[in-house]
Amino acid sequence: MLRRAPEHFLDADGIARVQAEAREGRRGFLRGAFASAMASAAGLAAAQTDPVSLAGGDPNILELPDHSRSLGQPVVTDGYGKPSRFEANLQRRQSPGLTQTRQSSVSFAPLQGLFGIVTPSGLHFERHHQGWWDIDPSKHRFMLNGSEPRMLKRAMVFTMDELMRLPSVSRFHFIECGANTGMEWGNVAVPTVQYSHGMLSCSEFTGVPLITLLEMAGVDWRHAKFALAEGADGSSMTRTIPVELIKSGEVLVAYGQNGEMLRPENGYPLRLVVPGVQGVSWVKWLRRVEVGDAPYASKDENVHYIDLMPDGTHRAYTSIQEVKSVITTPSGGQVLQDKGYYSITGLAWSGRGKVAKVDVSVDGGRNWRPARLQAPVMDKCLTRFSLDWSWNGQATLVMSRATDSSGQVQPSYRALRAVRGRRSIYHNNAIQTWLVQESGEVRNVQLS
Repeated sequence: MLRRAPEHFLDADGIARVQAEAREGRRGFLRGAFASAMASAAGLAAAQTDPVSLAGGDPNILELPDHSRSLGQPVVTDGYGKPSRFEANLQRRQSPGLTQTRQSSVSFAPLQGLFGIVTPSGLHFERHHQGWWDIDPSKHRFMLNGSEPRMLKRAMVFTMDELMRLPSVSRFHFIECGANTGMEWGNVAVPTVQYSHGMLSCSEFTGVPLITLLEMAGVDWRHAKFALAEGADGSSMTRTIPVELIKSGEVLVAYGQNGEMLRPENGYPLRLVVPGVQGVSWVKWLRRVEVGDAPYASKDENVHYIDLMPDGTHRAYTSIQEVKSVITTPSGGQVLQDKGYYSITGLAWSGRGKVAKVDVSVDGGRNWRPARLQAPVMDKCLTRFSLDWSWNGQATLVMSRATDSSGQVQPSYRALRAVRGRRSIYHNNAIQTWLVQESGEVRNVQLS
């Protein structure tokens, strides 16, 4: 039996205290609050799972409940279906202390409570730089132009209706913020997988390949080497995209997600999909793409989303999300309540192709076993893996290591820090370790 991690362990006053401590470089209150939440959850779980006398039989079987003896609710009580009230705790969560304003902030997907590889649209992580908008699609326009006349034969403007009349494609891809796991560069900072790895989601996206639209505009591939994608929100988010990605046909001008229109928080009515590349390049509320012959060096490419190196220099345009994996069960905050069989499960992904294999260790990396990869295994998409495990009740370190189709292997923290140091923010793809204690409680730890 596995007890879930506490979903929400801070109130408004607690969040204010965490933000104050973050400014002072301390995390003690966050750890203390999580420990208190764990203790409360343990008490509640004990109250709910007290053994009952089954001498006369289980009353949950022998006594018919109301739902077996009466009419249920009518069809279409809600025009748009909702999760069960018993699943109300499974939500996106904002990280306390990470950002100072809610408009320029992040929400984390609850990876620990999801199955398969698809993230429900309502649980997809968010990263906004100036808040989100619900834009009238009838007034939204998408423009193509060149930095100089030779790039395109003609500039073009599309309405949403015009875009949606064109032949479309649908593909499954993961999207990961470049800062995912960024708080863990120096040391353990957060308790659960939702906060350590939850700037990650995977959806089926539907739209028109950007190459189709550029060729309609008469792009000259001899001169066009880069494209600039621009969003319609107040932050003027702009990102450079190499044309090699566009010419592959992978980059989509997307309006659909998981079988319906994009959600407003995810860029409704139009966003860019750039498979394998960090999420900031998946520009939301997409309004313009310009083609040119050089990188554009926009503000979010010169100042943000760059890699701080140990010698103090910055590495720019390192947008590919390298091979990575994380075990979601068991993971931080969960509790194994009995010895015996468990299915270790998690997610693996790579911006360079497919996941080729995932190895799992239950002894801190001394020995590794190959995990099962759950079909389908798709290009630049989340892959679910699992491994049978019998826990003997002793403290142990559980970890996963992914290898992708290009041959890249997920590094340890020691190997990654040897190249990148401890002071970076972006592109942390190190192996994640969970400590299963003798009590069954699972903690986030790092092996140096």
